[in-house]
Amino acid sequence: MLQDVMDTGESMVKILKSSKADDELRKVREKQQCFLERHLDTKNTITLVLNGVVQCEDEASQKLLDMEVQKSQAERELDSLEQELQRCTARSQNMDSELQFLQRELESLCDSEQELQTLQQEVDDDTTEVIPSAIYVAQLYHKVTKIKWEYDTEPKILRGVHYGADLATPINIDTSVRSLCSVSDELWNFVSTEW
Repeated sequence: MLQDVMDTGESMVKILKSSKADDELRKVREKQQCFLERHLDTKNTITLVLNGVVQCEDEASQKLLDMEVQKSQAERELDSLEQELQRCTARSQNMDSELQFLQRELESLCDSEQELQTLQQEVDDDTTEVIPSAIYVAQLYHKVTKIKWEYDTEPKILRGVHYGADLATPINIDTSVRSLCSVSDELWNFVSTEW
């Protein structure tokens, strides 16, 4: 395009020289010079605008790449948070189950404690009634039989001492190998028939 303008300008100069119109030629040259200056200014402006557009595109591309990186990082963080949430939810469910189990155990222990207190009260009530009579009976048996029993023996073993008139005789009977009648007879043999 610039070449066409230059060619047209030169053609015009030739025509004007041949007609000897210097004033006209000078005017055409001034117009041509103005046109060229405007053309160069426009070209410089367009170059600046295009450079600005390229720079804006580069900046926009870089921002888009940065945003994609941030998006990928945010997605990874979101995935990590979702996994952590799942782990915490599972842990919370486990702790809820354990808490329910422990609450049931506590209730069971409270019930057992209540039962034990009730049984203890019953035992206390029974011992206040039974022990004095049991002590009386034991003392009566001791006075009649003169046998002092050991109470901390193994099951099925009778152990004690018979205090006769002039002799103390130890008693050690295994009731698992003898009949109750045999044991009873042996014990009654210690009792004196002399009153």
